[in-house]
Amino acid sequence: MSKKRGLSLEEKREKMLQIFYESQDFFLLKELEKMGPRKGVISQSVKDVVQSLVDDDLVSKDKIGTSVYFWSLPSCAGNQLRNVYRKLDSDLQNSKNRHAQLVEQCQELRKGREESGERAEAVADLKAVEQQHNELKVELEKYRDNDPAAFEAMS
Repeated sequence: MSKKRGLSLEEKREKMLQIFYESQDFFLLKELEKMGPRKGVISQSVKDVVQSLVDDDLVSKDKIGTSVYFWSLPSCAGNQLRNVYRKLDSDLQNSKNRHAQLVEQCQELRKGREESGERAEAVADLKAVEQQHNELKVELEKYRDNDPAAFEAMS
């Protein structure tokens, strides 16, 4: 009564890659559908698995005439990993440089803003002036209907 569970998508992908890496040959989809069940991948899912490998650039695909050939070599996977590593390493270096620039810029901006009694007083004065400005804006808005320029524009 024990039911055999099927392979997950990741396991199927690994099994199909093994087929490519072991033989290092070119295959038609029909050939792959015959070889898949030998590795434990049911033939109905071979096409989807191979397509997902093609989408992730782990398997190459080329149409020659009316036939579509699939292949993947271990050296291609190594080259792809090296390229991804170089790109990520370059991104990391760029991010580190950007971080250093931002830290330096932050320190430069703090130079004139050290906490002192004079600065705290100036900040408090600024807040008071901004508060008064907002109150005057609200009051001006109340009289907007009686503005002669707006009245003339309407007529």
